[in-house]
Amino acid sequence: MATAIDAAADAHGLTARVWHELSLALRDRGHGWRTPVLATVDPEQQPQARTVVLRGVDAEKSQLRVFTDARSPKVAELRARPRAVLVFWSAALNWQLRATVDVTVLDQGTEVDAAWARVSPSAAARDYLTPVAPGQVLQGSAGGTAGQHHLAILLAQVQALDWLELGGQGEEHRRCRITPEGVERLVP
Repeated sequence: MATAIDAAADAHGLTARVWHELSLALRDRGHGWRTPVLATVDPEQQPQARTVVLRGVDAEKSQLRVFTDARSPKVAELRARPRAVLVFWSAALNWQLRATVDVTVLDQGTEVDAAWARVSPSAAARDYLTPVAPGQVLQGSAGGTAGQHHLAILLAQVQALDWLELGGQGEEHRRCRITPEGVERLVP
C-alpha cells in the first residue's frame, strides 16, 4: 500500500512524488496512470472524453506526451481550443490527478519522425496507417497500408495539477493544487 502524503509534507516532496508516479506509469503497463482520460470541448461546445496512453513525461519542463492519429476528432478540437484536462486514477495509490494542460499538436517534424521510428516496427503502427480516419463509418477493411502514417504527438504543457488522495478507513482525504507558484492545500 502506498504511503500517504503527510499533511506537513513540503511542497517539493509532493510535487516530486507526483512526477515520479507519472514517470513510473511510462514503464509500468499496470500503473493506473498509464491510461488517463483526456477531456476536450468539441465544435458544438459539448464535452468529449476518451482514454489515451501516456507516452512521455518531462518533469523539468512540466510536459506530458500522448500519441494519436492526426485525423482524429480530438486533434481538430485541440487545434480549435488547445486547453484540455487529463484525469489520472490509481487504485493502488488511491490517488486522482487532474492535469490542466495547454496542448500543442505536432504532426510533422523531427519529434514526430523519431516517435514514428519507435512505433513503426510494433503492432501499434497499423493504428496510424489506416486509410480511414478514427470515428468514421467502417466499410470493408480498415487495415493499414504501406503509405503515409498519421501519427501525431499531443504535447501537453501542464499549467496546474489537482491531486486528491482518498483516505482509507478512518483516514482523511487530502487534496492539493500544484502550480509553478507552489502547492496549496485544498478542501477535499
